[in-house]
Amino acid sequence: MEFTLLWAALTGVVFAWIGTKIWSEGLPDHPADRMIGAAAGGLLIGRLTEMFLQGINPITNPLDILIVRGGVHTGMASLGAVTAYLWSAKWNLRYLDATAPAALFGLAGWHAGCVWRGACLGTESAHPWAWAQDGSAITRHPVELYAALGFVIAAFVVAKLSSALLVRTGTALALAGLIRLATEPMRPSITGGPVGWYMGAIVVGLVIAAVGARLIEQRIPQPT
Repeated sequence: MEFTLLWAALTGVVFAWIGTKIWSEGLPDHPADRMIGAAAGGLLIGRLTEMFLQGINPITNPLDILIVRGGVHTGMASLGAVTAYLWSAKWNLRYLDATAPAALFGLAGWHAGCVWRGACLGTESAHPWAWAQDGSAITRHPVELYAALGFVIAAFVVAKLSSALLVRTGTALALAGLIRLATEPMRPSITGGPVGWYMGAIVVGLVIAAVGARLIEQRIPQPT
């Protein structure tokens, strides 16, 4: 059995746990457990969505749900994870802001987990830091490590932002979309990737952050 995908997922979990230790203020009880549960819920939603899109009936083919390599709809998985986390946190939006840096750090771990899967490389590159796969003379961008570095930087940036309601959440969403959008051209892909979802994340994230900074903080009493 091939366990490299599991090791990559565990790397993301470890990074998320570290993030909850670095940025612990305002987090709910057992924040790492809540994040792992939310990620699992999002993964299930994303897998079911992808199965429907592929014409696979999950009722008649329940074991196919476990074949994650068969595809996971990343957009629906993200929405599912956020919804599951909010539900576990009793819909307190403040917890989203408090968790945003750790979530970005967890995404950095997931991308860094490409090392275990041997899947860090993207399109061809002649840069000094590019490297080639075993048996190949063509050097390529370590695109997944670019993304991992971007998410680490984004986590520290978001942690420094105002605590106004949803500012960190919106900014984190926008930065996540921007990082994926910026690195997508360096990933070998037939379809070009879910660019629309990344652009949507940037726009929606900026709107959420702006509303949080200019409207909610000034006019609506903050939840406790």
